[in-house]
Amino acid sequence: MHPMLTIAIRAARDAGNVIVKAYGDPSKTKIEQKGTNDFVTNVEKEAEAAIIATIKKAYPEHTIIAKDSGAISGTDTDYQWIIDPLNGHTNFIKGIPHFAISVALHVKGKAEVAVIFDAIGDEIFSACRGKGAQLNGFRLRAGSAKDLSGTVLATGFPHNMKHQQDTYMNIFSSLFTECADVRASGSPALNLAYLAAGRIDGFWSMGQKPWETAAGNLIATESGAIVTDFAGGHDFFKSGNSVAASPRVLKDMLAKIRPNLTESLAK
Repeated sequence: MHPMLTIAIRAARDAGNVIVKAYGDPSKTKIEQKGTNDFVTNVEKEAEAAIIATIKKAYPEHTIIAKDSGAISGTDTDYQWIIDPLNGHTNFIKGIPHFAISVALHVKGKAEVAVIFDAIGDEIFSACRGKGAQLNGFRLRAGSAKDLSGTVLATGFPHNMKHQQDTYMNIFSSLFTECADVRASGSPALNLAYLAAGRIDGFWSMGQKPWETAAGNLIATESGAIVTDFAGGHDFFKSGNSVAASPRVLKDMLAKIRPNLTESLAK
């Protein structure tokens, strides 16, 4: 196993221990409001601290981009860890058992290692660049649907981009008309992991933060899926607007998305 993947899994499991223990005793969860539709809990802070401690113990020179702690500098900027300690934290707050820890490593700007850990389901989705994606050690392959007919898609509602709600709903309508069904689970990381596992056939989202999708993007692509921005390009990590699916489904999704885009989203 890639040594940095070993550390990523260890870090994710350390965070998972914190989260599972807290999930079993909701009275110990304290919620703070950071902004409109933006909350943070003491649990994710503790989980994030556990991830950072594990990474820094193994690689003290590496830099880290964390959801709540922000940028943590290191002497070696070529290695950048991007972490989300509780992806799907609203589900956690509401007692819905659908959330995950996301840990990714970029080396010189390229995704190298990724782990998404569903601590409740004890599922570890992982990938190393060029070596495929796995679920608990078994190889993953994205679905083989040839078009949108009969597919199940997933999405995330743009709660932080409500000024784009008309555009989003137009896109939703165009895709929903063609596919079998749509899921909005509340965890972008697990959506991408489920895409890699063939549990869903496509995923699209708007305004996602890098830590929400960094691990999932690599796991999805290593399973045979493709991830693009709304224009079919490679700016999804910066823009936060992305589409992911197998090649044929992606083509159909983009064909439905593009006509609904505003000028700013079409770039």
